[in-house]
Amino acid sequence: METSKATEESDVGILCYISQLPGFRGILKQRYADFIVNEVDTDGNVVHLTCLEPPPQMVEETKECAAKVSDEKTSESKSYEAEIGLFRSLAGDSDAEKLESLISQVDSCTGSEDSVPHIVLSPDSNKTHRTAVHNFFKQNFKFLVTDTTDGPDASSKCIRVRLDSGGHKNNGRNSKKRKERGEKPFDSRGSSNWPEHLGKFLRFHLYKENKDTQEALGIIGKMLGIQSKSFGFAGTKDKRAVSTQRVTVFKQQASRLAALNDRLIGIKVGDFCHVKEGLLLGKLLGNRFTVTLRGVIADSEDTIKAAADSLGRHGFINYFGLQRFGTGSVPTHLIGATLLRGEWKTAVSLILDPREGERDVIRMAREYYKESNDIEGTLRQLPRHLVAERAVLQCLKKCPGDYLQAMKAIPRTLRMMYVHGYQSYLWNHAASERVQKYGFDQVVLGDLVYCKGDDSEKETVGVNSECNNDNCDDTYDCSHLDETSGTDLLERKNTLVKVVTVEDVSAGNYTVDDVVLPMPGSRVIFPTNEIAKVYHDLAKKDAINLTESVHSVKEFSITSMTGSYRRVFQKPLDFEWELLAYNDSNKPLAETDLDNISKTGSTNIIKQEEQGKGEDNDLSDCTKLPVISRNSIALSTDTNEGSEREVESEQVSGSNWQETQMALKLSLTLPASCYATMAIRELLKTSTSVCNSKNFLL
Repeated sequence: METSKATEESDVGILCYISQLPGFRGILKQRYADFIVNEVDTDGNVVHLTCLEPPPQMVEETKECAAKVSDEKTSESKSYEAEIGLFRSLAGDSDAEKLESLISQVDSCTGSEDSVPHIVLSPDSNKTHRTAVHNFFKQNFKFLVTDTTDGPDASSKCIRVRLDSGGHKNNGRNSKKRKERGEKPFDSRGSSNWPEHLGKFLRFHLYKENKDTQEALGIIGKMLGIQSKSFGFAGTKDKRAVSTQRVTVFKQQASRLAALNDRLIGIKVGDFCHVKEGLLLGKLLGNRFTVTLRGVIADSEDTIKAAADSLGRHGFINYFGLQRFGTGSVPTHLIGATLLRGEWKTAVSLILDPREGERDVIRMAREYYKESNDIEGTLRQLPRHLVAERAVLQCLKKCPGDYLQAMKAIPRTLRMMYVHGYQSYLWNHAASERVQKYGFDQVVLGDLVYCKGDDSEKETVGVNSECNNDNCDDTYDCSHLDETSGTDLLERKNTLVKVVTVEDVSAGNYTVDDVVLPMPGSRVIFPTNEIAKVYHDLAKKDAINLTESVHSVKEFSITSMTGSYRRVFQKPLDFEWELLAYNDSNKPLAETDLDNISKTGSTNIIKQEEQGKGEDNDLSDCTKLPVISRNSIALSTDTNEGSEREVESEQVSGSNWQETQMALKLSLTLPASCYATMAIRELLKTSTSVCNSKNFLL
């Protein structure tokens, strides 16, 4: 497996198409608004942003909650002059004044306690003294918690003091140690004064333009004074897109979030309601995509019609898209293979070594570390968004030479994408072999299929165009593997699967839509035809045994993973398409949720600044082409969004006004874990590999 060039489709087993029809050309994501993603929740509702303001009832409940907090604080008012005097003799005047100011802010707080800032005491190089300070707070200020942070120099530390998430003046009865809270940050718990009749989680719809999910929640969290880890969501959405999804946060007031809309750029929040449970990664049915391909060039309109009809009838091969394997020159499955072999040092080198195609600042940082082995110097140069690289270096700084521990220092859901990438690599090759040997229109002896009558196999969903507001109190049941994953958690770990027999074939008990292939693991079975050999032969070439592990590290052992199953062929649900004629490349051809809100006259809508640079929303200059304008097919389905490959905008030279061009607008729903790029690939018959498609010009 080569690492010196960008990954191509053939490198990861993406080799076949279902139909033999000719393709055509088009530009994907010339504008980010050409790729619209709306989450589909577990009840089959397409998630839309419809309102930016909290319901009046929620506003009243918020006022009552704030009044209750104020009354409790007033009734429980206490002077801490004596304690502050004792602290002054222990820590000095400066720190005592900081503490006095903090307590004053706590006493005056009438809203969420998240808004109370923390203080950092003076640098202290005496560990015994720092311990005495910690103990002082435990004994005298039970509503405050302390921890230690790095000081201004290597020899000193600072003590940070903040309000306990258990609440002010509760005698510590609700406080929990960090280990008891698990990975939840101290500020994720929200207000402790919460009406019992309200669900403890605030659910809202997050609308974002040209931002990934983590980035958007990071901005909102910073404005609220809480960490991005405080939010729960069902799946990450693509950056270069317009997307709407559900998000939950613990014990936050809708009015606080709604007030952010005036300040947020390219982000909006709304459709607030309280629910009993927070969202977890994978708790969605899929995503509704509205994709516009611009600059379409085909032999004839009949070519486009035939390709679109074929996609609706036969679907596409359900490959893991290229984004599953990373965007750099070192694919995730290659790192995964080294982990499965127990080659920890090699895995670390693959993560840290210089790569082709990266920005100069990253390349220089990698080369500096390769030449100098200077961890501190490298960390100063390495951009913060390189989470895996920084985590590895930080660990090696503390534990030199412990490469296994360095790999474990990477956030779990990020490090697991390496082994999952290798599973996906094997699956893609097996799927290609299945199509090459047996085609796409029949079930054959030895295939694996979902058992009939197994409720967990049902994937046909009735997608409602609007969410029923009467269901706002329903409960809904994060780990960034790639931009479409996380939803892999829903992929049939316990589904009953059987091998197709002679009787099944002759009786026609199953169709090709039922055929699945395994993601290797300890609890899956393999087909009994020739396809099983693909898995073992490929793994053997990589010196990997799929039935035995060469090391005892369970999370990097394929025999310790349960495995799952994935449909080989995927049909889009509620598939619609239409041809449009347009003259201006900056004119939108599809309406977003925010466009629809604007038409209803909702106030306080601030469109993203980029619109001033040509992202116009006037749809008046596009027209539907006659005769073959639309095709609608309702079919059953298995995806996740699509962190479709991020694409740079095509630059339009000269005036935006051009000769009439053709665009193809597609609307389709895909279940969680599928890739919209693979559907578009089938339509256009063109590789999605970066090396084959400048700006993803297909």
